[in-house]
Amino acid sequence: MQLAHVSIDQLSVSAINMRHSKRAPDISDILPSVRARGVLVPLLIRPNGTPDSFEIVAGRRRYFAAKTVADERGEGEPLPCAIMEDGDDADALEASLIENIARLDPDEVSQWETFTRLIKEGRGIADISATFGLTEHQVKRILALGDLLPKIREAYRREEIDTETVRHLTMASKAQQKDWLALYADPDNRAPRGWQLKQWLFGGQSISTKVALFPIADYPGLIVSDLFGEDSYFADADLFWQKQNEAIAAKGEAYSKAGWTDVTVLEPGQYFHAWDYEKTPKKKGGKVIITVSQRGEVEAHEGYLSRKEARRARAEGEAGEEVEAPAKPSRPELSGPMQNYVDLHRHAAVRTALLDHPGVALRLMVAHAIVGSGLWTVRVEPQRAANEEVAKSVAACKAQAAFAEKQRAVLAALGRLDEDGPVAGGNGDDFALATVFARLLALSDDDVGRILSLVMAETLSAGSAIVERSATI
Repeated sequence: MQLAHVSIDQLSVSAINMRHSKRAPDISDILPSVRARGVLVPLLIRPNGTPDSFEIVAGRRRYFAAKTVADERGEGEPLPCAIMEDGDDADALEASLIENIARLDPDEVSQWETFTRLIKEGRGIADISATFGLTEHQVKRILALGDLLPKIREAYRREEIDTETVRHLTMASKAQQKDWLALYADPDNRAPRGWQLKQWLFGGQSISTKVALFPIADYPGLIVSDLFGEDSYFADADLFWQKQNEAIAAKGEAYSKAGWTDVTVLEPGQYFHAWDYEKTPKKKGGKVIITVSQRGEVEAHEGYLSRKEARRARAEGEAGEEVEAPAKPSRPELSGPMQNYVDLHRHAAVRTALLDHPGVALRLMVAHAIVGSGLWTVRVEPQRAANEEVAKSVAACKAQAAFAEKQRAVLAALGRLDEDGPVAGGNGDDFALATVFARLLALSDDDVGRILSLVMAETLSAGSAIVERSATI
């Protein structure tokens, strides 16, 4: 038997599982625990003959609970699993796992106390893992709680602090933990949690080391990692952008040396809309468009011209040579005028029908405000702070924390929980627009109203007259 963490995408329920059926099981009793603590008892799995794919012999309800949480949050953590080998007896293995887990204390803080005593007695992480039927990663996560102040550990033991918040607190210095505890104990303030806590720790901007174009060893500043060993961030955002911009410039220069006629770097946060460009190869004058997100992610779009440039190139040719127009279908199903006829008549019929269905029109408007389109552009208020003190103050205020909770509820209702992003401000993708619209059609008027309120709140301009007027309502 081998213990390991396995991605949810690699798992499926085995037909030999005694509870196997097409209907999802009732997980209401274990779902709150999985949301708060994750899956603690390893699933019993075995290879199913496909590379990197396994079937679940025991642990079907834990699997479905983990999938539900992953759908709510937009991503799922790998699950602890015991991988059966040829000759293993499933019943014996499952009984052994249950017996081992039963020897553990029920909460992670008590487990930390137990593991700490064992470490002092000379036991290694591998020994503890084998003794209690846990993966080494699980043991390391529990031991990481030792870097937290005792009052934080006790609050976590009482389930007053969730796992996500504790994970971010393991990145905090002792001084930051004390500041957070002061907010936590102050009835007039609300201590930031979850994503808001990460923003609070990093002065309003947390940038993952995963997005760096430059070698991490070249970064002279401090890199902060959570003690669970899962995430690391640049402590100095300005220093990161200095190094990242140097790497972006070097990337652009490399494209130029490779023969690209032009390399354009868009402003951070500016979207690349593919429908505004035409795919054009390098030898015909195609350019490179580099986009940079506010979180530091860099993406290069190779071989594009704006539609206007592409038309000019086809008309005039480049360097005196005739440039061939893109090949057209030899036998189109509809001619251009006929397609235009169909599009306009369909458009006329649909927009007229909308006048008699205000509820549908409202949902369509909300979908456009969330995703955007060729005719809709909605921007989210960035809440840029003048300095670190202002950023920390805003992140810790009650209103910001309450807003974050409602934002997460709306994202869950839309089926796209993303803790690092707002609801509105999409890039106008047609498929995403249709998906959100379909989701809104399935929701009640009250739910749609709450989503609309959240979108409107996200797009209020800070310091504007309308904010002042709205404050009197």
